[in-house]
Amino acid sequence: MTLSEANLPNGDLWVFGYGSLIWRPGFDYLERIPARLIGEHRALCVYSFVHRGTPEKPGLVLGLDRGGACRGIAFRVAEKNRAETIAYLRAREQVTSVYREVTRSVWLEDDARQRVSALTYVVDRGHVQYAGRLTLAEQLRHVLQGHGQSGNNRDYVLSTVKAIETEGFRDNQLHKLALTLHESHPLHAAPDGEKQVMP
Repeated sequence: MTLSEANLPNGDLWVFGYGSLIWRPGFDYLERIPARLIGEHRALCVYSFVHRGTPEKPGLVLGLDRGGACRGIAFRVAEKNRAETIAYLRAREQVTSVYREVTRSVWLEDDARQRVSALTYVVDRGHVQYAGRLTLAEQLRHVLQGHGQSGNNRDYVLSTVKAIETEGFRDNQLHKLALTLHESHPLHAAPDGEKQVMP
């Protein structure tokens, strides 16, 4: 599901990132500000058939699922780059239509503490790729097997955890999984050749 132009706010575009967009947005932006979205939470609840897995060996990627709250990053995109940015995000996020494109109110965690309406992607619970709530063991199995067009699933999880920590956030479920991944493969190197070390 995608939004019509009439349903998008006017002027500069705000985009809320809660997973790989935090560390690899892939579009030009004027500023990036830590932000909080209330009503949905970050969860490894999407089976990945393309970016981090295949239909035969699905990986797991993040989605926004019902309930709770989520701290992430709000990106402000210049009005002149709106159409190009939306097209890019749709090509990246909507490849199998597992996400619904929506606008949500997010609270910027800067001095002004203003509320903005941001474009973001929430999981479609009726989609075949919706994984629901998985145990840590189930998550680990999918992440270790997952490899897709954007690389292996393990690097996706560890890069996201590292980015969240850099922003001063914490996500208990993701951190537990990351620690387990490090214990499974303690000598694994990150894509840039440096070891990823958890504190």
